[in-house]
Amino acid sequence: MNGIQAIDVRFPEDSAGRGRLTVQIHRETQGVFDLNAESRGRSPMRVITGFSVVDNGVGFTPDNMTSFETLDSDYKAGIGCRGVGRLLWLVAFDRVEVRSAYYDGGLLSGRQFKFSIAQDVVQGVSPEGLTDSGTTVRLDGFKKAYQQSAAKSAEAIAREIFEHCIWYFLRDGGAPDVVVKDDDEAYSLKDFVEELGYTETTASFEVKGQTFTMLNLRLKTSARNATPRLHWCAANRVVKDESIAGKLPGLYARMKDSASGEFTYVCYLSSAFLDDHVRADRTDFDLPDRLPGEAILNEPTLNDIRTGVLKEVAKTLAEPLASAQTASKERINHFVSTKGPKFRPLMKRIESAGIVVDPSMKDTDLELELHKHAQKIETELLAEGQAVFAVSSGKKPEGYDKRLAKYVETLTELNQSDLANYVARRRTTLDILEELIRSGEDGKYAREDSIHELLFPMRKDSNDVGMDASNLWILDERLVFHDYLASDKSLKSIVITGDESMKRPDIVVSRPIQPDLPVLTSDRQNPPLNSIVVVELKRPMRNDAAEGENPIDQCLDYVERIREGKTKTAMGRPIPSSPQEPPAFCYVIADLTPTMVSRCKKSNLTKTHDGLGYFGYNEPYKAYIEVISFDGLVNGAKERNRAFFDRLGLPSS
Repeated sequence: MNGIQAIDVRFPEDSAGRGRLTVQIHRETQGVFDLNAESRGRSPMRVITGFSVVDNGVGFTPDNMTSFETLDSDYKAGIGCRGVGRLLWLVAFDRVEVRSAYYDGGLLSGRQFKFSIAQDVVQGVSPEGLTDSGTTVRLDGFKKAYQQSAAKSAEAIAREIFEHCIWYFLRDGGAPDVVVKDDDEAYSLKDFVEELGYTETTASFEVKGQTFTMLNLRLKTSARNATPRLHWCAANRVVKDESIAGKLPGLYARMKDSASGEFTYVCYLSSAFLDDHVRADRTDFDLPDRLPGEAILNEPTLNDIRTGVLKEVAKTLAEPLASAQTASKERINHFVSTKGPKFRPLMKRIESAGIVVDPSMKDTDLELELHKHAQKIETELLAEGQAVFAVSSGKKPEGYDKRLAKYVETLTELNQSDLANYVARRRTTLDILEELIRSGEDGKYAREDSIHELLFPMRKDSNDVGMDASNLWILDERLVFHDYLASDKSLKSIVITGDESMKRPDIVVSRPIQPDLPVLTSDRQNPPLNSIVVVELKRPMRNDAAEGENPIDQCLDYVERIREGKTKTAMGRPIPSSPQEPPAFCYVIADLTPTMVSRCKKSNLTKTHDGLGYFGYNEPYKAYIEVISFDGLVNGAKERNRAFFDRLGLPSS
């Protein structure tokens, strides 16, 4: 910055054309030794030890030198300088060396000196071989804490310098030619200006009597300017910046208008008021972000200024903001129609709230955003319900009936959303199941434990997981309302069996039999019976030669073992004895390979009408048996849920 200012003084009419400034990066001469000579990729960059900044400006004239040696000098206060910048050099560097030439009375003179915390300013002998005015400032002894956190590559350093000094490049007349060099690399900051591909406009506004000027840029959208930003400037440099994405409905990274096409908006804000209130280290402003209550001084806060900026941005970007709001509405509607039907009952309220999202937002992020607003509606509904029912007795206040009707309407919409969410979850679960029963690119099928985990987590029982963790509705809706369920646990560890066997049925379920939901008939009105459900899963398209034990026999064996044990409830209480044996249901989920078909026939089972399974009743074991192929399992679940899917606009296949 001092170099650019020195060039401005020397070439006030043509600093951009005649000014030259070079930033040279200094690194350790010994590179990092690579112990792995065969390692691939770019070798580590050598550690940065310091920098040299060389300019062809006015030089260290006697007045400049006096100012340099004066603490809190106001010599350059007119251009926003505070006279403490050189002290900040020693925060990050151990020492500074300066070599400068300047014209004094028409004659070229020179000076050089060192500057450090230990010795302050130490004058050296006058340099020789001077040919033109200018200054070289060498910053050495880059302190480790700053060296580690600073940018490492020449390009990254060049871009950070450019972003800090960008105001000079955007001003009328532009900036001198600034080049960052590092060994055989060189980057001209003017190339970064061309890279921006921007159009600009200016605007002014007032806040509490203070005037602020905005430079509005429409930059070519790229990964480097991924969000709209507000840059706060003072003394012709950027002091701080912040994202303003979403601060106005439709204000996002990628915006469009009829003239510029796609762009990203950036604002550079300047004011004499900001110049007066910038901190000495130029990292922030001595202004509060906001003040509660009435301000003692009639000065704008940062939030007051920010509000004024956004009002002007709304005017400047009226057309692209309106376009983005339309695109947002289309994006939300398309997502809800195709992937988020659970939000459909709440769409009227979401739209009335004026919610606008980035049209380029990912589905996962959009779902989270809509879920956040749905939760807000639910929280507001809870508070409203408490208020409504607090006055439900006694004399009703005016407008109570209307308020109650509105509350009930919102409650209905939320309940519909919950139901839609439940149905959409079923649709997704069936999609996952269909993926699991397909062969992969290698021609292999998923292991049975993958399907097992989808139906119910393995090695768990109903005391370990909630009802939502079970997807047994795919097999039979009645299994959702079980008394106790155990998945891939030994019979000995299952509380309801009382059996000492270590055999592990895939899934065992007990369900109380109610008089209005009979499974087996009984002479008693309230039989103390439990039904037993055993599920066996086999790998899709399992090779006949590796099918192992007969899963039908396995199911019946488990049923017999359970009946012989001292059966208890899920809470460990004994179940009253009964002259009847608990009814049993055996489900075998397996593809109908020739071996499986043969087993079904030997068990005297009947083929289903669609040919995707077998069923029958085993009298000796008093057990209903159903063998279901994986295709039959998916088709049956889809058919039972088709009406719900159609209602939500979800495809059944």
